[in-house]
Amino acid sequence: MGKFRGKNRRGGGGGRGGGRGGGAGGGQERGNTWRDYPPLKKENEKLENFYNTLLQLPEEEKQQFWDALKRELPNSFRFCGSKGHALAVKRLLRTRYIPEIIKIEHQDGRPVEPPMPVPWYPDELAWWMTTPKNVVRKFPPFAAFQKFLVSETSVGNISRQEVVSMIPPMLMDLKPGMTVLDMCAAPGSKSAQLLEMIHVGEESRVRKVLRQFAQEDGLVLGDETKEEMEADLEADPSDQGRATGLLIANDADYKRGHMLVHQLKRLSSPNLLVTNHDATQFPSIKLPPSPNTPNKPNYLKFDRILADVPCSGDGTLRKNANLWKDWQPGSALGLHATQIRILVRALQLLKVGGRVVYSTCSMNPVENESVIASAIERCGGPDSVEIVDCTGQLPGLKRVPGMKEWKIMDKGNRIWSSWEEVEQFAKESNEGAIPGRVVPTMFPKSEGSDAYGLPLDRCMRVYSHLQDTGGFFITVLEKKTDFKAKNENERKAPSATANGSDEASAAGAEKPAETESAAQAETTAETPATETPATETKTAEPVAEDVKMDDASATSNKRPLEQEPTDAEAVNKKVKTEADSSAAATPAAPKPDPTHKQKKQGPVEEPFKYLDPSHPTIENIIDFYKLSPRFPTNRYMVRNEMGEPAKAIYYTTALTRDILTENEGRGIKIIHGGVRMFMKQDAPSAEVCRWRIQSEGMPILQGYVGEPRIIRLRNKETLRKLLIEMFPKINEDAWKGFDEIGERVRDVGMGCCVLRVEPDGTDPDFSEGMALPLWKSIHSLNLMLPKEDRAAMLLRIFNDTTPLINIAQQLQKKSEAAKKEAAEKEQQQQAGQGEEAAVEELDNADVEDLPSPE
Repeated sequence: MGKFRGKNRRGGGGGRGGGRGGGAGGGQERGNTWRDYPPLKKENEKLENFYNTLLQLPEEEKQQFWDALKRELPNSFRFCGSKGHALAVKRLLRTRYIPEIIKIEHQDGRPVEPPMPVPWYPDELAWWMTTPKNVVRKFPPFAAFQKFLVSETSVGNISRQEVVSMIPPMLMDLKPGMTVLDMCAAPGSKSAQLLEMIHVGEESRVRKVLRQFAQEDGLVLGDETKEEMEADLEADPSDQGRATGLLIANDADYKRGHMLVHQLKRLSSPNLLVTNHDATQFPSIKLPPSPNTPNKPNYLKFDRILADVPCSGDGTLRKNANLWKDWQPGSALGLHATQIRILVRALQLLKVGGRVVYSTCSMNPVENESVIASAIERCGGPDSVEIVDCTGQLPGLKRVPGMKEWKIMDKGNRIWSSWEEVEQFAKESNEGAIPGRVVPTMFPKSEGSDAYGLPLDRCMRVYSHLQDTGGFFITVLEKKTDFKAKNENERKAPSATANGSDEASAAGAEKPAETESAAQAETTAETPATETPATETKTAEPVAEDVKMDDASATSNKRPLEQEPTDAEAVNKKVKTEADSSAAATPAAPKPDPTHKQKKQGPVEEPFKYLDPSHPTIENIIDFYKLSPRFPTNRYMVRNEMGEPAKAIYYTTALTRDILTENEGRGIKIIHGGVRMFMKQDAPSAEVCRWRIQSEGMPILQGYVGEPRIIRLRNKETLRKLLIEMFPKINEDAWKGFDEIGERVRDVGMGCCVLRVEPDGTDPDFSEGMALPLWKSIHSLNLMLPKEDRAAMLLRIFNDTTPLINIAQQLQKKSEAAKKEAAEKEQQQQAGQGEEAAVEELDNADVEDLPSPE
């Protein structure tokens, strides 16, 4: 399926699988097709030797293991479960597309395998298919299905995502109202899952609360639905049914951060912040003082944290075929220290009783079990951090337990079973030098050591041959008590033992630890568990010349080489000061190499400024839309230094507002927050409110809009007309062509209205209630939806691929042609039409949805 593969190196659906020779989509590029390239040789002696030695699989299973890694990865996707129409979209797959697909046969008469639900994913909301691309390209039913996938993905109803990538969020036990951090979030497929979980049940809760005050507020809500009756107001009770939880999605790379924004904005959540920080030094986020302790600094602690860390990515051999030739043991070795730092920082930021889910798409224990054991040891041992047994979760998911004993391959391709072996080799054969970047924390702890006996078998390994997926590692950790992470600032001598960590300097309550070298055995937390503000300058010591990370980045699957600094760069660069002038100074570090290339940072983001509820623009909006007093007025925000509404007005949750206001000027790099609720629209008169409701803000606001700005639509064909035709006429008698809404659109005042689509339920393809922004100008109407939303809705409801008709543009062309031929009388007549076209051209500028100020 040519366009079905993900664009990103990790977390997308499908993938090339076959590399340059894998048949990735047909078509030509400068005269060459994919058929011109020879198949990539899927062999690597070092890789196969290491995993055969490590896994010790029976001969038959070993063959299955390697055969699976050499096959193309199935395409997979997920219906976004937080939206009311997710099940309706899934129903279309079952009723419209699969019946046609199962009629297809191979040349030998075998039926083609249709898309199937992933057996362990709840509510059959995740699907996959193994159909070869040449079959997909050949048969029209698959082409129609592909168009459906592309259409629904573009509007956020479907997420293309690899199956194993869906596992970590499912193990977080995330509930509405919780605060969540995704530390290494790009490209965003897992973040989308987390965001959906935060909003579970919100729509029904809000309607249930609104119904209690509907008569008092003059709202007409229609019949009570089953979901509304069953809504649990206690699931998230503090904001009248609205979701109060928060997801902070973070990525260290600025460009990838904006890719993350693009992916997550489709979910239209005011409960989201996107940040741009090194995960090993994620800053403490300040909150308003607690009423019980008004004089004590208050910092955000998270209920759940996902640490899906950068890794060597050898679990993705099926979709990143270049790894077969690029795989090197040094890739995993070089990332080991960074992975520990990220996990330790995650555990520091966690509430007591909270969960961290650690995951990689690597099968190498140096990035997995050894990281878990080392981080737990640094954080106080099993009394402070417990490995959660998840064997009862996700029944149907085939997995194997984590390793308690494992081996390490060094950069020279030698395989070691223990640190003692490495030391002995160094003494006897290597003039005391430790080989190949190996450090003690990479090995299983020897009997009698502090970390011995950890239940590492509670970790979870997923191999490709178990259920035709990629490879993945997942562990769930629970924080039992607060702790101070062990701090190691001094280099270890080569003779250090596996348990020889320097515990002399624990992190102080008011001083962050300095970042250490990638060659060191363990890592340093940025701040202690008793949080300090992210307002202190952090420095890094230089790294020896032989501790470069070039090969580590070359195959790191979380970030491509051209966008990611090497580990040595990450250690050597001076971390930016995130403080005001009053921050405590740290000891000066040696200056880095002046020739060292610094990573380019992104541009300065526009500030977040909240509007006073008494601002004239807010009062005008409330009066025009007759908004219910139940909708909060102190959460409207703009993004400019002046703090005045210019192009867009955003809406956020109360917690998001507190974070944005309390951390202004503290160096917290936030690149996105809030949902565009209103966009400025040119209007034909001063009496018309110039702030129309933006399509992404409509689901949040529509229940609170008063009846004077509501138009109800029940006829399926009327909706089809509005979707296909841009700027249809309503002047003179043209309004009669709109059936049941005709008189209403004739009489309603100009400006933005809420079009409530309320089907009677007799047509299964037209059964979902919707609220859409509808703009009425002098002579025409227009649904203020992006073209992709219109096309997706036409395909979903009507199975219609009719091109959209822009009546304003057609009239303009006719007008221009007539001007050349018409007489003076006709030219005078055209003047009126030209005025009308000018008004409609202003509307037309917004059809695609205006870009946000940032």
